[in-house]
Amino acid sequence: MKILHTSDWHLGKMIYGRSLLEDQVYFINEVFLPAVQQEHPDCVILAGDIFDRQIAPVEAIRLFDNVLTELHRLHIPFAAVAGNHDGADRIATGASMLRSSGIYIASALEDAFSPVVLDNGQEQLHLYLLPYIEPAAVRQYFHDDSIQGFPAAYKAVIAAIQEHLDPAAVNVLVCHCFAAGSKTCDSESAVYVGGSGEVPPALFQCFDYTALGHLHSPQAVGKHGRYCGSPLKYSFDEAHHKKSMTLLNITKQDCTVTLLPVPALHDMRTVTGSMEELLSLGKTTPSQDYLSVELTDSTPVYMPLEQLRPYFPNVLSVHCNWLHTELSGEQKALRRDMQNRTVDEMTVFSQFLRQICDTEPTQEDILLFQTLLAELKEEQNHT
Repeated sequence: MKILHTSDWHLGKMIYGRSLLEDQVYFINEVFLPAVQQEHPDCVILAGDIFDRQIAPVEAIRLFDNVLTELHRLHIPFAAVAGNHDGADRIATGASMLRSSGIYIASALEDAFSPVVLDNGQEQLHLYLLPYIEPAAVRQYFHDDSIQGFPAAYKAVIAAIQEHLDPAAVNVLVCHCFAAGSKTCDSESAVYVGGSGEVPPALFQCFDYTALGHLHSPQAVGKHGRYCGSPLKYSFDEAHHKKSMTLLNITKQDCTVTLLPVPALHDMRTVTGSMEELLSLGKTTPSQDYLSVELTDSTPVYMPLEQLRPYFPNVLSVHCNWLHTELSGEQKALRRDMQNRTVDEMTVFSQFLRQICDTEPTQEDILLFQTLLAELKEEQNHT
C-alpha cells in the first residue's frame, strides 16, 4: 500500500495580521496535487487541523473543496480527521454521502471504531480515523467516570479499537494528539500544563503505523508512529525546519518512509544585522520571504519597517536590540525613562535630533517644537 500522509494545513491561517492563503494555494496547486498525480497513492491522509479556526474563511473552504474535487476526479481515496482547530460539526456536513465517493472525514469519537477498508489487490488496509478528543467526551461515550485525563482517555479508546483489529490487514491509526516526548513549536496550541495533555506513544504499538497530526515539526514517534509536520512554516522558530509530506510504502511486514520536500512560495526566516547592513543587503539581494528582523544597532533606529520594506516587503516583525543591550551613561538613563514612560517630550525630541539626525538642537528648533507641542495639547484639550 502506498499512502501519502499529511497534516496541519491550517487553511485560512494568519500570522502577524498577514493572510497565508496565497502560500496555501501555492502548496495545494503546485506541490500537493502534483505529488498526488505523480505518486498516485492508494490513499491520502490528512491528520487534522484542516482549517485554522472553527469558522473558516470562505476562501479556505473553497480551497479545501477544490482538493476534494480533484482527488475524487483522480479516484484516490482521501481520509481526514478533525483537529483541535477544526469545527468538527461543520466539517462533518455531508460526510456520510462523501464516503460513497471515497472521501472519509471523521469528526466524532464513534467514527474511530469502524475502519475504512481499502484493498489494492495485494494488501488490505484498515484505517482507523480518530479525531481530536477530550477526556470528557470519552467518559461520556463509555459511561465511565474513572476516565480522567488524556492518557486514560486514549487508552480506553485504543483498547476498544484493538478488540476489532484484523491481524491479517495493515492497520493504520490516524490521530490528532500530542504524543509524549515530542518536540513542539511556537505556532501550535498551548500544550497542557504538567504534561496532562500528553499521550504515551506505547499506546500506538498495536498498529502497523500511526499517522499523527497536531505538532508541526516532522518527527518519528516510537517505532511505528510519525508526525509528518505542517507543510508550511507558521512561526519563526520553525525557520530551520525542512517541510515535507510523508510517503509510505507499507505492507504487513515492512514500512518504508520517503519524505517529499515541500518548497515554499515565501520562506520564513530571521535576519540579523545593523540597519546599514540590512539596507545594503536589500539593495543587492532583495527578498520576498517572511522575515523577523533583529536590529543590532546600539542606538534607536527611525521608522525601521518603512526603511526595510522597499527591499523586504514581507517583514513581519522588527526587534531592536538597543532596548535590551547594555548601555551606559545618558543613553542608559534615556532608555530606562522611555520604558517607564517618565521621560518628557523635550528630552525625546533632543535625543531624536542627536541620535537619528546627528545634530544638536538649536534654540530655534526648541522654540518651534515647544510651539507645536503647545498647539497640539490645546487641540487635544478641546476634543
